[in-house]
Amino acid sequence: MEWLEIAVRVSAEEVETVSDILIEMGTGGVVIEDPALILQYARESHPDEWAVPEAAVNGRPLVKGYLSCEEVLSDRIEELNKILEQRGLEPGFEIYTRVVAEEDWANAWKEYYRTTRVGQRLVIKPSWLEYQQLAGDLVIEMDPGMAFGCGTHATTALCLKLLEKHIRPGMTIYDIGTGSGILAAAAAKLGAGRVLAVDIDPVACKAAQENAARNKVSDLVCVRQGSLAEHLDSGADLVVANIIADVIADFAPDAAAVLSPGGIFIASGIIRDRLDMVIDAVEAAGFAVCEVLEEGLWVALVLQKRS
Repeated sequence: MEWLEIAVRVSAEEVETVSDILIEMGTGGVVIEDPALILQYARESHPDEWAVPEAAVNGRPLVKGYLSCEEVLSDRIEELNKILEQRGLEPGFEIYTRVVAEEDWANAWKEYYRTTRVGQRLVIKPSWLEYQQLAGDLVIEMDPGMAFGCGTHATTALCLKLLEKHIRPGMTIYDIGTGSGILAAAAAKLGAGRVLAVDIDPVACKAAQENAARNKVSDLVCVRQGSLAEHLDSGADLVVANIIADVIADFAPDAAAVLSPGGIFIASGIIRDRLDMVIDAVEAAGFAVCEVLEEGLWVALVLQKRS
């Protein structure tokens, strides 16, 4: 199968807006290439192992989405141009497109995916690399394939750090917009008693199921395809959502409805400029803000449902 890659280069302040637009167009998710984070990752994680091309660390962020080539793509690109202009993007945004085969999309980025330690105990390891496990390590072995989420982006890393801090043995946890299932697998490894992972994208659900099996947590992780709140029952101890600001704001009342009194909602994928909007929405939904964690342009929140 072939896919059309749509890449929009914008200012950092416009990343959230363009992400929203691409998701609304049916991409199922976005890839955000943040030059500052790429450079930070190269310098801090693997300074002697690989060199980042200069073009990858200069300039503005790139937001990418993928559409099936079975669609009438010329119409979709024209639609995207019109929407970007209507949303008031600054002049100078650039759109790039190319057709990629599914296997190329799924494999090309692997050159930059390395074993990464997150927090105190979590280690995210690509399935095709070797790693000498240390005492106390909780190794999450991942192969995202066509799904989103390999653990190296700031929004995912923030979630992983917060899960490590807040999960208690036996908790019931909901992972909303699970993508590759990395947060669900990590939650199970951290001691959750039950994890429900939900995503609207069938490709993501397949990847999440495979990664749960790869990490030997299939007995704890249940993956379901559907909208954010479609499969949720009450009684969750913790809900985690690594999505985007607008979706988090809209989902907050559903998160409050399924959480037990005092339950925790970890929300990430929030660009700093949208933080106030999200806080207003979650407080209106009955949450108290307990913790704000930032990395670069990105913010994650720890919220507690008021009794």
